Amino acid sequence: MRLVLALVSVSQFMVILDASIVNIALATIQRDLGFTATGLAWVVDGYLITVAGFMLLAGRATDLFGHRRMLVGGLALFTVSSLTGGLAGAPQMLVAARVVQGVGAAMMAPATLAVVNTRFTEKHSRARAFGVWSAAGGVGGTMGALAGGVITTGLSWRWVFLINVPIGAVLIVLASITLSDKQIRRSESLDLSGAITATAGLAALIYGAIQTADHVWTSPRILGPLGAGLLLLAVFVVVEARFAAQPLMPLRLLRIRRVAVGVGMLALLGGISIAMWCFTPLFLQNVLGYDALRAGLGQTPAAMTFLIVARAAATLLPRTGPRPLVLTGCACLLTGFVWLAQADTASGYLFGVLGQTLLVAVGIGLTFPTLMATATVDALDSDTGIVSSLATTGNQVGGSIGLAALSTAAGAKVAREAGNSLSAVAAGYNLVFLLAAGLACAIAVASVLLPPNQRNLPPTR
Repeated sequence: MRLVLALVSVSQFMVILDASIVNIALATIQRDLGFTATGLAWVVDGYLITVAGFMLLAGRATDLFGHRRMLVGGLALFTVSSLTGGLAGAPQMLVAARVVQGVGAAMMAPATLAVVNTRFTEKHSRARAFGVWSAAGGVGGTMGALAGGVITTGLSWRWVFLINVPIGAVLIVLASITLSDKQIRRSESLDLSGAITATAGLAALIYGAIQTADHVWTSPRILGPLGAGLLLLAVFVVVEARFAAQPLMPLRLLRIRRVAVGVGMLALLGGISIAMWCFTPLFLQNVLGYDALRAGLGQTPAAMTFLIVARAAATLLPRTGPRPLVLTGCACLLTGFVWLAQADTASGYLFGVLGQTLLVAVGIGLTFPTLMATATVDALDSDTGIVSSLATTGNQVGGSIGLAALSTAAGAKVAREAGNSLSAVAAGYNLVFLLAAGLACAIAVASVLLPPNQRNLPPTR
């Protein structure tokens, strides 16, 4: 079982890492391949949009066709597209590789979580597996800038992609050996209308949120995709409720309290994670004057703290239930973010950032694996893929919308302050941290809707 845990953890690490590892290499990529500024954005956006858009479809396909098939297929797409991206000689080739890489990642993510849910059935081993899986994804999200900086500086931007090839090959072999698909519901077909509306709706929603980096919220470039995305998702709900004989996402799942509440809280936590792992390094760079590599190193203590706490939280969950861990985590998040919001140009890293981010990392480490386990614990084996993808999609959509909203709030705050002075920029980031503290309060309030304990993990299936 250790090999299975290593397989799913490294796979999840790769999925999350590749969302950000390329960022620091963008300037070099633009120079080498001749990207336009608009085209360059698609090196990042193409991956993010396809991951979010295809997640629900991949989750249901995992239930229908088997965890091993989907994980191996996703790893194969991810590995081949990474090789293509690393060898790309033209902008179009690299963007296409990133889009395919996103599809592969969307197949991998729900499959890894479904494996954790179904292969680790004893409550303590399952809790430990959740902790390791959560920590792997969390560290992948925090180490992107550091890993990208080291690889780009020491080797080449191409190795940001090529490094996935040998790792992916090993994981494919490992998945083929260690996993088996015991229950595959071949009698069911994939809900095509649901797949189209869900995929297009989620992709449009994320695309609209991404556009806020360059356009105001009232711009047609934002309102159009957001409106289309919401409309398509509304159509998706109607299709699932009224017309689909075998729904892509059975709406009965949302009547399970742990699923509905857990997914909602994971969406809020997505905004908190963005405030921590995205805006804190920006504070280090744009206020304290760090370069990207030093900013990445500055986050390393928090990343390691998250890893340790996430594993501990998952181990404690069967004994304490979800609510005490969530409330303790929210207390750490609230204290850490309010404290971090006091930082300014004169604070420095040691007294203005380090302790605060360690406290926030403890909060995220307590809440993320707890909510992910809570949202997926009541799923039947036949629904583990779709419930896993629903939880992951909720967290990702929350992060994307959170990034857009927090960036807008920070920009408005800077505009109201004294121009683009360092003190004004610091005030913008401080507002972001205060808003994140507010999200922590919202999660704490929502925790009253969680079942009082979760000592019966795993559920009767």
